[in-house]
Amino acid sequence: MTLRSKLSSTAKYALLGAGAAVVATKALRAMAGELEPPLDGMHHSFRWRGMDVAYTEAGDEDDQTVVLLHGINAAGSAGEWREVFAALSKEYHVVAPDLPGFGRSDRPPLRYSAALYEDFVRYFLGEFPGARVVASSLTSAYVVGVADGLDVADLTLVCPTAVAGPEPPKTAVRELIRTPVVGDAVFGLITSKPSIDYFNADHGYWDPEKAGEDWPDYEWRTTHQKGARFAPASFVSGFLNSDVDLASALAAVDVPTTLVWGREADLPPLSTGRELADAAGCELVVFDDAMLLPHVEFGDQFVSVVSGERPDETVTVEQETEE
Repeated sequence: MTLRSKLSSTAKYALLGAGAAVVATKALRAMAGELEPPLDGMHHSFRWRGMDVAYTEAGDEDDQTVVLLHGINAAGSAGEWREVFAALSKEYHVVAPDLPGFGRSDRPPLRYSAALYEDFVRYFLGEFPGARVVASSLTSAYVVGVADGLDVADLTLVCPTAVAGPEPPKTAVRELIRTPVVGDAVFGLITSKPSIDYFNADHGYWDPEKAGEDWPDYEWRTTHQKGARFAPASFVSGFLNSDVDLASALAAVDVPTTLVWGREADLPPLSTGRELADAAGCELVVFDDAMLLPHVEFGDQFVSVVSGERPDETVTVEQETEE
């Protein structure tokens, strides 16, 4: 076989492989179907920077507003609040958006950044002056980064972190996942059903069964929507890491702040929560038998914490707010 024929054969198989990958991606998206809202309530959207941003609200609009901001991960969505949304709406006007690039919001092929999410948080919270704000994981850093310029009543931050990807960010990783065909294939591996089950059990839930029987399937479906890989590409490559120094920024925030941690969390661990609480004079509330998502594993108790109560022995106040 001549060199030319070998190269021709290689190119042919490469094209066949690429074609098969495109067909597989389309088939998986068809299986995922259109994503329904994960929360019960009134479903709306609004335009922000050319994107339709979806959000759900419930409760009496005359009551104080609680804004719930989900954390960022490959399968992130407002459904993270599924175990507390309805209960909170009995006492509050509750609003939970899907962040741009996630859930039922638009997912254009942007190079998403921490600055973009800080701008979104600033804008969205500005629409609800005097709201109580509950945020999870990396999104907590975006809230803290803009809180000084906002009218908020208090903050409840679940396992807050400013860093969730490599430092310094890896441009090659981001661009690989953004690449047509190859990027879809790589992202498909990251978000396969076995991978989702692994991440849930490894650092999401102390008891993965508390995620709910149908939830892993919803997570898989949300990662197989059109454009689903673009925001997570920036996340896994480190471009969504925040520049905020959480300890000093929290100390400067002039509203009551409660940090909530799962005792078994490791990304970040409880020791980080204790350091932050000590440095910033925040209240630290710890849930036993929980990891990064105590608001899912212990929904009723979490609602009580947001409401200012200390419900039962599941919850330990390790650090009182400094007066």
